[in-house]
Amino acid sequence: MKYSKEEIIQYVKEEDVKFIRLAFCDVFGRQKNVSIMAEELPRAFEYGIAFDASAITGFGDETKCDLLLHPDAETLMPLPWRPEHGRVVRMFCSISYPDGTPFECDTRSLLKKAMDEAKKAGYEFMFGAEQEFYLFLLDEYGKPTQVPYDEAGYMDIAPEDRGENIRREICLTLEQMGIRPESSHHEEGPGQNEIDFRYSDAITAADNAMTFQTVVKTVAHRNGLCADFSAKPLDNEPGNGFHINISVRPDENPNNLYYVIAGILEKIEEMTAFFNPNENSYKRFGHNKAPGFITWSNENRSQLIRIPAAIGEYHRAELRSPDPAANPYLAFTLMIYAGLYGLQTKPDMPDAANINLYKADPVTLAKFRKLPEDLNSACKIAAESEFIKAYVPAPVLDIYCKQSN
Repeated sequence: MKYSKEEIIQYVKEEDVKFIRLAFCDVFGRQKNVSIMAEELPRAFEYGIAFDASAITGFGDETKCDLLLHPDAETLMPLPWRPEHGRVVRMFCSISYPDGTPFECDTRSLLKKAMDEAKKAGYEFMFGAEQEFYLFLLDEYGKPTQVPYDEAGYMDIAPEDRGENIRREICLTLEQMGIRPESSHHEEGPGQNEIDFRYSDAITAADNAMTFQTVVKTVAHRNGLCADFSAKPLDNEPGNGFHINISVRPDENPNNLYYVIAGILEKIEEMTAFFNPNENSYKRFGHNKAPGFITWSNENRSQLIRIPAAIGEYHRAELRSPDPAANPYLAFTLMIYAGLYGLQTKPDMPDAANINLYKADPVTLAKFRKLPEDLNSACKIAAESEFIKAYVPAPVLDIYCKQSN
């Protein structure tokens, strides 16, 4: 639900809200927050709330450590798992220096800028997220194990699927927060689950992806479990994907989506370090429906990009390489710019790879470009990319590249 600043201040008074969580994320997409009392809300709106940036990965050192959080009034959400009396709400924030200059490592603001650039060019990009996660048991001390919650398989049902009630609680909690899940089911791995969302504008989709991980982890913990979003939690089981569906408006020209796909395919190697930011990410590639080659096709789940069987407003492309460790704001930002590149330059579309790449012979596979095989390779490509340098601030690029050294 969208609110104005004045409406939020009134809402806080009328609904017994005592705490406001001001949420943001570091450059890698790890969510952070600071809680303020309700009485501090007008100050937060007018001046911002200061925090120690030197304690946040990639946000600088002690020499220039003060940054300000500015709550986005349109992102107010109650946290249903907190008490009804003395309620808690959350708002996402933009970040600035004390003089009001936008903070260059604020990836949420980078996404807003990309959306504005797309609008100026006459386009709007819509996104739908599909994030997979494992549910693991906790040990006697409450620490995560690698023991799956169940041994069910793809789309199994109870009693084999023990995650059914967990997914139900997650979906109902999200619904209370104004987020509409589209579907949920057990995935292929033991204890692995997936919940999908209806498409929305880029900033809403990224905010929802951040919220989703928080809700899943909270609900899992309440049920004595651990939710694991890492790319490859178990060596011999399917990895967790963050499949990103993208469509473009206006869609009167049926070729527009293909130009977007062509742009993403051309720039994918340069973007991979941001879609797959951990060494663990690269253990997933090329196995269990995770792509390893730079290809596209209709419906085919062995591809990097597939066009699902959908028509009308649901016509879209699905990028299958990212994993849930990706910062959604940065991932969507780069996809918008790659899509704009395709729409503006209209590069040639590679032929569709209408084969099962997991069963193809080496001679056939040799015809296709491969995704980077490790984080170090991906970071080197990103560091040398003029495309990345144009849209990713130098401090953010440096932070990503340094982690691989």
